[in-house]
Amino acid sequence: MPASPDRYELLRKRRERFTRMLHGVEVGKERSLHRARVASRRLRELLPVLQLDADTTRKLARRLKKATDRLGLVRELDVLLSLVNDLAATGQYSTSALRRVALAVTDERQQARVRLLTKSTLTELRRLGAKLEKLERSLAPRGARPRPIRAASRGWRWAVEARIARRASALGEAMTVAGGVYLPDRLHAVRIAVKKLRYALEMSAEIPDGQAPADLTHLRRAQALLGRLHDLQVLIDRVRQLQASPRPTDISAWRDLESLVVPLEDECRRLHGRYVRDRTGLTAICARLSGSGRSTEGKSEKLKVRRT
Repeated sequence: MPASPDRYELLRKRRERFTRMLHGVEVGKERSLHRARVASRRLRELLPVLQLDADTTRKLARRLKKATDRLGLVRELDVLLSLVNDLAATGQYSTSALRRVALAVTDERQQARVRLLTKSTLTELRRLGAKLEKLERSLAPRGARPRPIRAASRGWRWAVEARIARRASALGEAMTVAGGVYLPDRLHAVRIAVKKLRYALEMSAEIPDGQAPADLTHLRRAQALLGRLHDLQVLIDRVRQLQASPRPTDISAWRDLESLVVPLEDECRRLHGRYVRDRTGLTAICARLSGSGRSTEGKSEKLKVRRT
């Protein structure tokens, strides 16, 4: 496999973020878990453009997805509990209903953490990090310490552009399927597609001398909006599960939970209305990027990449 400063730098950055967070995951830090999960997603998005052999790509993609899913089980419960606490702090929702939800979520989160922190799971995460580091070394330029080159190779740019075009096309299709009716599962698919397109565009931004198109700002806003909508819907679903629980629940408790659902559903409808109004911009981004890859010059303002 030929050495490549381009591929090496992108993989090194993402691999280091992933492995650096693993110690925090082991000791139960929420922020570390979140960042490790995001890093695993970015690594999965990078894999197809590293120009590896098909077998290596497939195996690594499978292992990264497994890691993402395992981290996600705990992360989603962390987010749900944080949302419950935020709603309680506003004083606008039933305290007793939120307390019921918090107790159920806390118990489930503890069980999920125990499963995540088993020796076998942590060992697999560390082995994955070691495998990625080995791959990183195989891509490193030989000789002196690698330095960023002034321009990425044409083949590398083509690979990234193709990835962007594919993700833009997938987002456009997801938005078409979702339509203008509030259907949580379809909007969740749109949210995931937005996230994947954002990660692909971020790769383009990190190519030496590259810049992030203003489309990234729009995608981040859309992701935040759809993420909030998704979190509220997950909370609604959790309340409905408590209402349908086989454990005895008196009618006053059921009504208390229902009083929580009504304003949450109203907020979901409001956020969905914002998405419907904003989707024209997303549609334009998809049409442009799916047809010409990263060719946004002259059509969208360029923003300098924030180096962190």
